[in-house]
Amino acid sequence: MHDAGGPRARVLRLFSRLNIGGPSVHVILLSQGLRPLGYDTRLVIGRESKHEGNMLGLAAERGVACETMSGLGREIAPLSDTRALFGLVRLMRAWRPAIVHTHTAKAGLLGRIAARAARVPTVVHTFHGHVLRGYFSPPKEKLFRGLESFLARAADALVAVSDSVKRDLVELGIAPAPKIRVIPLGLELAALAGTLPRGTLRREAKIPDDAPLVGIVGRLVPIKDVPGFLTAARRVRERRPDARFAVVGDGEERAALEQQSTSLGLADAVHFFGWRRDLAAVYGDLDVVVNASRNEGTPVALIEALAAGRSVVATAVGGTPDLLGKDERGLLVPPGEPEALAEAVVAVLDGSEASRRRAQAGREHVLAQHSSERLFHDMDALYRELRVSRAA
Repeated sequence: MHDAGGPRARVLRLFSRLNIGGPSVHVILLSQGLRPLGYDTRLVIGRESKHEGNMLGLAAERGVACETMSGLGREIAPLSDTRALFGLVRLMRAWRPAIVHTHTAKAGLLGRIAARAARVPTVVHTFHGHVLRGYFSPPKEKLFRGLESFLARAADALVAVSDSVKRDLVELGIAPAPKIRVIPLGLELAALAGTLPRGTLRREAKIPDDAPLVGIVGRLVPIKDVPGFLTAARRVRERRPDARFAVVGDGEERAALEQQSTSLGLADAVHFFGWRRDLAAVYGDLDVVVNASRNEGTPVALIEALAAGRSVVATAVGGTPDLLGKDERGLLVPPGEPEALAEAVVAVLDGSEASRRRAQAGREHVLAQHSSERLFHDMDALYRELRVSRAA
């Protein structure tokens, strides 16, 4: 760690958009938590879409100022992107950061090019997941992989949020294994590990106290496969008619999902709660937390659920198997198979001793491996290593 009285290092952190989700929490916590370790951070972000929501409130609570540069946003716009690139070069030359650390694809593209043009000493990029396999047509995938491989050479180190993300990047030829460091997500989990309030969601939706409540928490976007969760919910109800379901989050698919729940005959059983900031109340009411995603980096909602001691059922994609182990801390099912998802949820609702053991093991694991303190320590160690290597 840095000597509190020694020279401070400037970090320019670039992030495509501060939309609601785990990566946004990650960059806010890093910007705040690295201060006591000797880092002054400027966080520059793009704009989120109107359906996504943002985490500017959390940033303000943590005293993290956000500077907006519209060209960093998700959409490709050549003129705006070019302006953003030159704007970043000017910013870097004027502020002279010791480290540029980029997150997400667009900020990673513009930020790494700008950092090298501005001769920034140390450049780092974090993969919170990737879209380099299974998202686009083969020609597009080949193009994006080639671009990421080129950009990898413009960074001193790449960070992956899980072992599986690192394995993917190596297999896809993005960079050799020694260049990719695994630094898992770190969150503030203490508030979820204590006694949680129960009844808030249930009272709002008039859900009986003794009804099993199965929830999904996150953005309502295609990659999360919430339609698959709703299909599984109908099958769970066939076995457990008393079960109810909570969708906590919002996004572009909400209207279609509400229509789907009605079409499935679940209008009285599925409750849409929108975005919630009272996470202790959310997890206090849920008996089972589900993640049905088709791809993931490391799902923050599952880390939170495990910290809260909740049983978890999730698809075996991205970094989720690293988080849950081989069914040691939650049940894993194949993606895109609502029947398997439903079977696993019913098994948990049956209340076996194995489910309780998995929940306890999950809590112990995330409190040890996914704390914010561990994140700050790991990132500080990486920054120091890279800066010493550069100076040698």
